[in-house]
Amino acid sequence: MPPRPNLAQRAARWSAEHRSAAISGWLVLVLASVVVGSAVGTKHIAPADLGNGQSRQGDQILAGAGFDDRADEAVLVQARGRGPGLTAQDPAFQAAIRDVVARLRRFPAVIDVQSPLAPDNLGQVARDRRSALVQFDLRGDLELAKSRVGPVLGAVAQVGRQHRQMRVEEFGDASADKALSQAFQDDFHKAETLSLPITLVILVLAFGALVAAALPLALGLSAVAIALGVLGPLSQVLPVDEAISSVVLLVGLAVGVDYSMFYIRRERDERAAGRGKAAALDVAAATSGRAVLISGLTVMIAMSGMYITDNATFQSFATGTILVVAIAVTGSVTVLPALLSALGDRIHRGRVPVIRRLHDQRGESGFWAVVVDRVLRHPWVSVVVAGGLLLVLALPTLRLHTANSGVQGLPRDLPVMRTYDRIQTAFPGEPLAATVAVKAGDARAPRVTAAIRALRNRAVRTGLMHDPVTIVDSADGRVAAVNVPLAGTGTDDTSNRALTLLRDDLVPSTIGRLPGVEVAVTGLTAGSYDFNELMQDRAPWVFLFVLSLAFLLLLFTFRSIVIPAKAIILNLVSVGASYGMLVWIFQDGHLGSVLGFRSIGGITSWLPLFLFVILFGLSMDYHVFILSRVREGHDRGLSSEDAVRHGIRATAGVVTSAAAVMVGVFSIFATLGSIDFKEMGVGLALAVLIDATIVRAVLLPAGMKLLGDWNWYLPSWLEWLPHVAPEAARPAPAPVAARADAIGGVGSPL
Repeated sequence: MPPRPNLAQRAARWSAEHRSAAISGWLVLVLASVVVGSAVGTKHIAPADLGNGQSRQGDQILAGAGFDDRADEAVLVQARGRGPGLTAQDPAFQAAIRDVVARLRRFPAVIDVQSPLAPDNLGQVARDRRSALVQFDLRGDLELAKSRVGPVLGAVAQVGRQHRQMRVEEFGDASADKALSQAFQDDFHKAETLSLPITLVILVLAFGALVAAALPLALGLSAVAIALGVLGPLSQVLPVDEAISSVVLLVGLAVGVDYSMFYIRRERDERAAGRGKAAALDVAAATSGRAVLISGLTVMIAMSGMYITDNATFQSFATGTILVVAIAVTGSVTVLPALLSALGDRIHRGRVPVIRRLHDQRGESGFWAVVVDRVLRHPWVSVVVAGGLLLVLALPTLRLHTANSGVQGLPRDLPVMRTYDRIQTAFPGEPLAATVAVKAGDARAPRVTAAIRALRNRAVRTGLMHDPVTIVDSADGRVAAVNVPLAGTGTDDTSNRALTLLRDDLVPSTIGRLPGVEVAVTGLTAGSYDFNELMQDRAPWVFLFVLSLAFLLLLFTFRSIVIPAKAIILNLVSVGASYGMLVWIFQDGHLGSVLGFRSIGGITSWLPLFLFVILFGLSMDYHVFILSRVREGHDRGLSSEDAVRHGIRATAGVVTSAAAVMVGVFSIFATLGSIDFKEMGVGLALAVLIDATIVRAVLLPAGMKLLGDWNWYLPSWLEWLPHVAPEAARPAPAPVAARADAIGGVGSPL
């Protein structure tokens, strides 16, 4: 009796028989998702819900009192040049300040303008008397304030042109967000513009034909379009982070292209081996289609680990990536077989002659075949050399230090960041002060104001906190926001020491002693500190969850306890090597001039965990596809060594091409301005490159050769696990098998 068709086979058979319905249904789904998503819009996580721990508590206190309906802004008035010059006592300096104040008060959206010339605001003048801050607020939440800040920026610039002896520049929540949003938008537009042609070029090189190259790209992009459309209504219930579209594009394009490439390659191989169109498609579904399902589940398991972090941003990333992977898998096992059935041999149209001839000559005898042969002849040497190299690359991981890049990681060529640097120099800690949120029955009561005054006096005396300490009351007088500038850059050890002193000593001994008063410290430093604490607490659980479920899935798939253990170890080695290289490059500051960054002394705090789940999921793709082909050979009666040789040779070209697509797309992010995206792009590209070369072509075959039949060891108490052998594992008719062995895939577009 032939084995019962698996799920991927049944889906492919239905799609091939009803290809018009499958293709038109997919197109309707894409169109409907885009229309619905555009109409509903995407609801983003409220700023007050983005944080963790005490900083989130403070943000929610302030948001509940209406503080999220205003944006903090400041205008720097500074004498130009160095050495003796104008100071705050000079009439020209004061005239510039008065002009700024007068211009600001003309705008209805501007409130609470605080002039440094007022007796109570002396802290708004720098110690050298050459710089002063005019502080004010803009009405509305951040998005509304950002839309209103343009005319205010224009008025401030006009004052600067009228007082050429002075530097008059604005920085704040709305002005910085406006400038940075535009810069990031330009960066992402650049990434999206470059990623598509790079992907298409690599696919043309991989397939040698334009039609075959267009299919994976179309499937990946359509999966992304559907996912973003579905996220619209879903986000009304589960709000998502603003960066979700970029993450979905990154993951969706990677897996969509990968799954299509493996499926198409197998179908073309079977056609080259002499099978008919329907039979070749059925075998591709039984083997590569099944591997797509397993790989997709592995990726989704890895992504679901982000739910354990209890961080709103990571949880929204989990939702978006799981959704796009599920859609890509669905498309790969439904609409792709329908397209292959409809196209038949027309998939070769648009052939590129030179590339085509190279493919025809290569077969299974290319570069990687030579490498695998050498590795299988000298497995111990291969394991020692390749394993030793990866361990050396991973060694810097022992020094890995995480830090919130904050404003340090933003591109310094932006005018708004140059203004920030000048304010930071003149007023250390001022642009990103810690905010003490004080909630009381009456925040203006004498006992509360006295405690706040005591907090301010003690804070300034520590030397780790500075003036100007400002106080803003809510409209109902029940909440006060006390802004305390901290020493340091906002995310370094100095700032963290100041925050700890403020939280653990100063606040409890002053405001914290008042009965019936709720107090919490928030701000950039607090948010960074709380996030790092959360990651240290949750990361081990994420690792354990992902590794355990992946082990179980691979155990059921390959009926071996050795295969999943080895796959997990190899993936961890490649992740560790990429971590080590990130530390060497970004934490230690190497290659800064080449990549265009300045080290912040650590790795962006959110990146290690994010990279782990992304890399673990994506790199498992290769292992599942390669090991599935190896298992086929073993089940067909080949020795372990021959099965490994055949499996890796048969998948070498397509795995290399898939890796090249990912490396190309990820590398684009290394060219963006923000150090966060540079680290992400370099980390992802290096890990995929390591996994597709050293791990896949050296360590994997060498390890399997040394283990021999132990690769397939399954304890007797697990013999109840079902054995699902795909149809391709059964020998083909003799003439077809002989032809397949003889040509080794010649005639395949790959």
